[in-house]
Amino acid sequence: MSDSFNAMVVDDVDGKARASIKSLTLADLPDHDVLVEVAFSSLNYKDGLVVKGNRNKVARKLPMVGGIDLAGTVVESSDPNWTPGDKVICNGFGMSEGHWGGYSQFQRVRGNTLLALPEAFTMEQAMAIGTAGYTAALCVEALENWGAIQHSDLPVLVTGAAGGVGSVAISLLSARGYKVAAATGRPEQAEYLHALGATEIVSRQELAEAGGPLQKERWSGVVDSVGSTTLVNAMAQTVYGGAVAACGLAGGMDMNATVLPHILRGVALLGIDSVMAPMSKRIPAWERLARDLDQAKLAEVTSLYGMSDLFDLAEQILVGQVRGRVVIDVNK
Repeated sequence: MSDSFNAMVVDDVDGKARASIKSLTLADLPDHDVLVEVAFSSLNYKDGLVVKGNRNKVARKLPMVGGIDLAGTVVESSDPNWTPGDKVICNGFGMSEGHWGGYSQFQRVRGNTLLALPEAFTMEQAMAIGTAGYTAALCVEALENWGAIQHSDLPVLVTGAAGGVGSVAISLLSARGYKVAAATGRPEQAEYLHALGATEIVSRQELAEAGGPLQKERWSGVVDSVGSTTLVNAMAQTVYGGAVAACGLAGGMDMNATVLPHILRGVALLGIDSVMAPMSKRIPAWERLARDLDQAKLAEVTSLYGMSDLFDLAEQILVGQVRGRVVIDVNK
């Protein structure tokens, strides 16, 4: 085991958050019960916020090692559930917020936040899924458990369709036989979205402009990672008894809505939290991914980069220029 290793660390420099790649030792790591040799992490919208100056104060204390995902191999463990050599993954649970994250060649984590790497996936594939794909699976689980999408011929709307959550959601929904409408502001991505399984392309602008509190019923359900006016319109267009799974705020955290979709159409707004979701929700989500996610499609939507690329990638994801999923090889 190397005495020193590299990590992406966000420090407070003269009152401003600055990210840089630094050399650390094992003694620098948190005092948690499992030491993991990290192989891969991923890039998510929240990671972009942290790397580019800790916007929205995602990291609640500095210094902070970024990265809300990791996949790697257990090196040491005082947790009886994990032994050296175990292949593990971790998504969220406060990494890169209150606990050091996956942009590091080694990391100490709490054993109760780890999940065994599903046999269906390599570590690289698990990070191609990452928090974004796992969140998409939580959304699809929630919509199916609500029940409306199984009993409607109307499509399921996926907003932010070319992003990480959207790309995986389309693939999962199409694998289950649902019609999928993909909302995007990038018309040049239409071929990409159709290849994932979308049956209809919707202009982002249609949903971004304020509309009436009740509109024509168009969707059996919705996976929304955008928020703001897009979410309000999506609810106003959801079929009687349908549901909207809301998991993101790329378009804003405001919600200027009325109760009419809820009390006149029985539309449910299902909040999806992936960060602190219990294992009782995480395990079924990963089982769904192992069962329904087309690995060939996953490969097509995935790109691989090293930690040194994070500075540029973080800016790109914040302005909507990243398509699909980005895996970070922490050893490059």
